[in-house]
Amino acid sequence: MKILTKGTYYGAMHSELETNGLLFSEYNYLIDKTDWHFHENPYFMYVLQGNLYDVNKKTKTICPPGSFLLHNWQEPHFNSKESKYARGFHIEFEKSWFQKNKIDINLWEGSQLIKNPKLHHILSKLYTEFKCADAYSEVSCQLLTSELCENINSEKVYSFEKKPLWLSSLVEILHSDTKSLSLKYLSEQLGVHPGHLSRAIPKYFSKTLGDYIRQLKVKKAIDLMLSSKKSLSSITYEIGFSDQSHFSRTFKNYMGMTPKEFQSKCRKC
Repeated sequence: MKILTKGTYYGAMHSELETNGLLFSEYNYLIDKTDWHFHENPYFMYVLQGNLYDVNKKTKTICPPGSFLLHNWQEPHFNSKESKYARGFHIEFEKSWFQKNKIDINLWEGSQLIKNPKLHHILSKLYTEFKCADAYSEVSCQLLTSELCENINSEKVYSFEKKPLWLSSLVEILHSDTKSLSLKYLSEQLGVHPGHLSRAIPKYFSKTLGDYIRQLKVKKAIDLMLSSKKSLSSITYEIGFSDQSHFSRTFKNYMGMTPKEFQSKCRKC
């Protein structure tokens, strides 16, 4: 089986940044299907454009634009491209980086699809710094990567112990449609009393239902801005905001920049 060494991926590299045990890179994925392989180092893959399948020995994961995956170096897998164009952003870690930053590398065993929208926000900020490529980008990428990893290790939002049976269904509903959700609607779909839901959601998600839905809307807006050429007004209504000013305020609240500023930074070469 093929072992991909540091900085080696299938595709054509667009840009790269290496700093203090971290390697950031953006690739265009060109071939329809890769060989079975595994990587020398663990890495994150962020699907910027196109539709992919990621297949390992245990499961086949559908990866549309906006998918955020953790790949462990011990996990053989292959990828197939289901669209004409596809590209992705990688964050690769040398094993010494974990020791320097006092992060337990054993917590990263296996591969997983990361769903928490807060983590997607951090990743998107990191990507904008990578694209800016100015005098401050290197240190910003380092700090945001540390923040990303600290949150992944501390927030086990999707790996609850003794979780109620309805929780997985709730996550599926929230991630499939955020346009017209309400506590009443969720209660009817899940067969759970509204009062119980309102108490349980902050317990499991560490935030209110409204805050979680707003985070998801911002994540979906980011996905559309990176993968399409849709206008901001079109994106505003597609993700369920009634007006662009409300969308812009919400986006800036979570991302620290307006949607227009985000677009501008990400389009830099």
